Amino acid sequence: MREMRLKKREIQDKSILMEIIEACDVVRIGLTDSEGMFIVPVNYGYDLDDCGDGLRLTLYIHGAREGRKAEAFSQNPSVAIEMDYMHEVITGDYTCSYSYAYRSIMGTGTVRELAEEQEKIHGLTRIMKHTAPDAEIEFLPEMLERTGVYCIDVTHFTGKERKKKQADMTRK
Repeated sequence: MREMRLKKREIQDKSILMEIIEACDVVRIGLTDSEGMFIVPVNYGYDLDDCGDGLRLTLYIHGAREGRKAEAFSQNPSVAIEMDYMHEVITGDYTCSYSYAYRSIMGTGTVRELAEEQEKIHGLTRIMKHTAPDAEIEFLPEMLERTGVYCIDVTHFTGKERKKKQADMTRK
């Protein structure tokens, strides 16, 4: 994988990477189909395992089993992912010195549709735990039958952070 240009902004602390994944509400998925590239924002659930030397991330999403996104998944399972939060304008002394503070994750992976009922229940449960942790969870068989549940095995991801400078924080 290509090294991050501004290494000083790379997040390597596992706890911060985990915080970003938990704090974000949406993952944007970059896909390619016969019409070209496109991006789809979706809510998600996840499994995150600490493998000692890094984190292993698996994302779960759901949606229709037909349409452009589903067709793209079956045509080309390679995807890109992006999620971000902690957005804040960094003011400057002149127009081009303005910037933006954020934390983000970007990565690549492979998507596959989950077919087994227990896999689908696991994926949907992870989505519900992330998006509505207090909701009562019940999956009706007919709903499981018609809902597409997809797993993205993230093969590589990096975290990045742009912080506000101390001077920017004191201007408020």
